[in-house]
Amino acid sequence: MTKLSINVNKIALLRNSRGRDYPNVVTFAKQFVALGAHGITIHPRQDERHITMQDARNLGQYLDEPGGPELNIEGYPSDEFLSLVESIKPHQCTLVPDGPNQLTSDHGWNLATDMEFVRSSIARLKKLGIRTAIFLDPDPEHVRLVTKTGADRIELYTERYAATFGTPENATIFQQFNNTALLAQELGIEVNAGHDLNLLNLPKFLEIKNILEVSIGHAFIIECIESGMKNVVKNYLDICR
Repeated sequence: MTKLSINVNKIALLRNSRGRDYPNVVTFAKQFVALGAHGITIHPRQDERHITMQDARNLGQYLDEPGGPELNIEGYPSDEFLSLVESIKPHQCTLVPDGPNQLTSDHGWNLATDMEFVRSSIARLKKLGIRTAIFLDPDPEHVRLVTKTGADRIELYTERYAATFGTPENATIFQQFNNTALLAQELGIEVNAGHDLNLLNLPKFLEIKNILEVSIGHAFIIECIESGMKNVVKNYLDICR
């Protein structure tokens, strides 16, 4: 079964727009987990435009229970970010090559140029036993380089798959993702996926075997507004099974 991790950045964005602690991020995380979500994902940014450093700490305290739901913290491995992750010790940390002014994640790592930076960041996290993942485009050449970083997993950046879903081009792009995932698994690298996945395009994507986790946030929150949290979480879990 593929695990479902809910990204709660948009809950924090709604909260921040009014200057009060409503909606409360931890409260919503608890509701998602109670409905069956396997984990919570957050992507704190330097400007704290949505998830704040304190949100990250609060979620870390809530999710720090043996056998409980997992916390995945994703972000650019600046010294400040790595220090935050080290203080929280989440189950997983996903390294993403985002600049400080970037609106959202829009590309994977170029390991041909960023190898030493990524490798040293992963080594720092592995000392604490934190599972590590690298945000990656569906490129076999980059996958082969992942074996030199020490990372446990990749997270496939699925925006191109989502953007072309329902078009003739999508079959070719889906095959690129499938081939990349299979190569990673052959090399002993586990595979996650995320970005713009939703209830319509996820079933096809999970025809790729052994995707261990999907992280879904923006579309998930919109779907909850349209159809209600209980229905949406159930529908995602049915797909992930």
